[in-house]
This record gives sequence, C-alpha cells and structure tokens, in this order.
Amino acid sequence: MDRNKNLLRLQDENYLWDIAVIGGGASGLGVALDALSRGLSVVLVDKSDFAKGTSSRSTKLVHGGVRYLAQGDVFLVLEALKERGRLLQNAPHLTYNQPFIIPIYGWFDRLQYSVGLKIYDWMAGKLRLGKSKFISKKETKMRLPQIKEKGLMGGVVYHDGQFDDARLALSIAQTCDEMGGCMLNYMQVISLSKDSSGKINGLQVKDNLSKTKYKIRTKMVVNATGVFADKILQMDQPGAPKSIQPSQGIHLVLDQSFLGGKDALMIPKTSDGRVLFAVPWLDKLVVGTTDTLRDKAKLEPEALSKEIDFILETAEGYLDKVPTRKDVKAVFAGLRPLAAPKEGSTKTKEISRSHKVIVSDSKLISITGGKWTTFRKMGEDTVEEFARVTDQSMAASASAHIKYHGYTENPANGHWRSYGSDAKKIQEMIQENPELGQQLHPDYPYTQAEVVWSTRHEMAMKVEDILSRRMRVLLLDARAALRMAPQVANLMAQELGKDEAWITEELADFEKLGKKYILEG
Repeated sequence: MDRNKNLLRLQDENYLWDIAVIGGGASGLGVALDALSRGLSVVLVDKSDFAKGTSSRSTKLVHGGVRYLAQGDVFLVLEALKERGRLLQNAPHLTYNQPFIIPIYGWFDRLQYSVGLKIYDWMAGKLRLGKSKFISKKETKMRLPQIKEKGLMGGVVYHDGQFDDARLALSIAQTCDEMGGCMLNYMQVISLSKDSSGKINGLQVKDNLSKTKYKIRTKMVVNATGVFADKILQMDQPGAPKSIQPSQGIHLVLDQSFLGGKDALMIPKTSDGRVLFAVPWLDKLVVGTTDTLRDKAKLEPEALSKEIDFILETAEGYLDKVPTRKDVKAVFAGLRPLAAPKEGSTKTKEISRSHKVIVSDSKLISITGGKWTTFRKMGEDTVEEFARVTDQSMAASASAHIKYHGYTENPANGHWRSYGSDAKKIQEMIQENPELGQQLHPDYPYTQAEVVWSTRHEMAMKVEDILSRRMRVLLLDARAALRMAPQVANLMAQELGKDEAWITEELADFEKLGKKYILEG
C-alpha cells in the first residue's frame, strides 16, 4: 500500500465513487472488502491508523461466542461459527486453532459445560475446529500446569479460533488496496455534503498529516466508526439522539509462565457473571476482559483501577502462581460500540452483540454493534443497502472466499508468521543488507528490516503504528516498546524523509502513550 499514490486519486474531485467508507476498523474494512468483491469503487478513510481503536484491542479470539449460546442467542452463534471457519481458511497466517480448557470443580458444571459445548460443536458442523471432550484431573493439570488443584475434578476441552487483530485489519486493508480500493489512514471527515433534496452525496476530508483538504463525491456513505458513530450521525443531523453506549473491556498481559502450557483457560463464571479468558498470544498470556459502561468514546481509553483488581482477583482464584500488578507487562483497554439501551436499562449483558445497519433520512448508512469474527458478514449486510440507496443493480457478494494479503498455506514459524508470504521478502532485504537483521530489543525477535518494510509497504506513518499495530510490542511489553522507539523513529525518518524535529515530536508522543500501557506497582 502506498499512501502517496492513493492521495493522488483524491485529487480528481469530479470522480464519483460508488461507496465512501468512514472508519478503518473491522466493520469499515468488511464493508470495503465486500463492496470491492462486487466490483464497486471504494474509498475508505480513517482519522488515525487502521484498527487504531477497538479493532486492535480485542481478546484476540475468532469465536462463535460460547457465552451467547448460554444466553440463547442461537442465530448469532451460528453466524459467528460460519464466519470463524471462513476466517481461518482465508487468513491461515494470522489465525490459529486454539484449544481452551474449562476447569471443572463440580458435577453440575461438568454436565452443563459438556452438553453446552457438544451443541457448540454440532452447530459448527463441518467448520468445527475440534471435538469437545471431558479430560481427567491429571490431564487438566498437565495441560494447565498452574491451575488450582484443590477441588479440581477435571476439565472440558473445546476449540475456538485465535488471531492477531491489528495485523488482520492491515492484511484486509492491503487486500482492498490490491482490489482497487483507495485506502487512507490519517484522513479525517470534517463535513458531509448533501444535494438539494437533503441526500448525502459526498464528504470533505482533511489529511491529518499534511493538513490538505479534499472533496469526495460518492453515491453512498457508510459510517463505520464504531464507538464514534454518534459524531458522524450528529454531523448528518445535529442533535441526533445517542445511539451508542461505549462499554470498556480491559486486558492484562502477563508472562506465559502464569498459566503454562499451550492451552487457553476459560473461566465460565466470574463475580460479575461474565466469562474470563487467559489466552496464550505471541508468547505472552492475555487475560481479560471486563464490561464497564463509559460515558464518552475515547481513542485511547484507560483501564480503571477496579477493572485491574477484578482481573487479578479472578485469576488468583484459579491460578497457583498468583499475578500481581508488578507482573503486568502491559495493560490495554478497548471500547465496544454497543447499541444504546432503552431507557432504564443499564446492563451491558442485556445489550445485543449482533450488528445493526441503520439508514438515516439523508441515506447515510451506519453499521453498529457486531464483533470481529463477523466483520465480513457485517460488510455484506451493509453493502446490500447500496441497491436501495442508489436504485442501481450490483453483483452478488463474493467476499466469503477471498484470500487475504499474505495468504500462504505454509506460514513461517515464530514472529515471521504474521507477515505470511511477505516474510520471505523481508528476509531477502536482510540478506541484501545484513545490518537490517539487527534486533530492536534483545528480548524480542523484531528486526530493523520490519520497520523499513512497514513504512514502505504497510502505510505506517507514526512510531505508534509500528510498535502498537505492525509489531504488537506495545501490547506485549510496554517498557520494551519504549526502549525500541528511538531506533524505530530514526529508521522511519530515513524512509519518510523526515528531520530531527519530527523524530523528537514522535518520541515525545510515543512516550506519553506508552506510559498509559504500564501499570505502576
């Protein structure tokens, strides 16, 4: 992806795009992918980086949603299981089959979870990732070395998907780019334009890096801004009622030794009635999540002290090796864009996780709710509105079987895996210039070559883009990310032709950000 090349395409202000998508997270990318699969022309803009918000802050699971099954939301689970299967087929370099173990401490639990997960298996049909089964206390302890033994009767094993969310977003953005989509990060919508009958016919956008403004003419605008959807809805109709209720979910990242083994732990009942996961991810352990209503949508939400305590206390009830605040390598928070509840209801578990496509009077299309696993289906359902908004016929959706950028049936091992087929090209850069093979940090495998690659080919514009979303170091070990930042800034400056002042500013910005991911004492 070449940002400058895509900017040139915006210079022709008379060009009429079929669809303009606002938002470069999971739902916006799903819309772009599906529209392009039908032969429509697409421009996608995001005010910051692809997946900067909620879409890079998930529990890293591609899942049908075991707990939605418990709530009786059968259709949501069926849809998600189908999409889970497709995702694992279309992006084998970024997705994994992850076994989970539910530790069993009572006979009723054994019966309940064994039966429930058999239904989950059956619903997945031929897209099933593995059979669920009951395992003995001895095998449970062997597979989860740090699980509490007192009262343990055994465990129920089931399978779900696991993935690298931000890199998947990037891979989909690159796929859209290759299909002819005009993908632009750091491009903010400043106003919507309408024709004489009040129907939306375009956008005015501002490049947040160069401050240049552009006009975009389009037949349909899609608001896929997640927790920020209300901002665009109010731009369309000042005083529009609130449609989004942000709900915060936080995650703590620990050393893998706190659980041991390769299996993930699922704690089915916490004190607030949620489930808690401890998932092995990129050689660390991601533990989460919470469900805390927040008043305001923020691009950089911060974990509350009570949320951190809740996760540590819940983990303490199940683990022999008890994690404390000083063991946390990084803490990150994301905001779910839940549909605002009806008056008087505040329980987030009552708010539907299924997605909604809303058409306003001006024909602005907004997609709200949903989850990463069903991003493609959300896109398909949204693009279906194109025929109704424009009275134009279009081809059927063909996005279900598109292989995503980097697709390879034999992904490389270790951290190279997430680059898919690009890994070879980066390794060739190192062969040509061995200096680029130097590691950015003694404890992590990431190399200088990857910084150069991400700046040249993955539209990384800031130090944060690389350390948070191209390499996931900020989320894995925030202190290590801060140590790597000066090298990253220098390499990027050479690639982007930036001066010392840019480096200084970038490092100051990143230090401010990095500190939010560190837990003090």
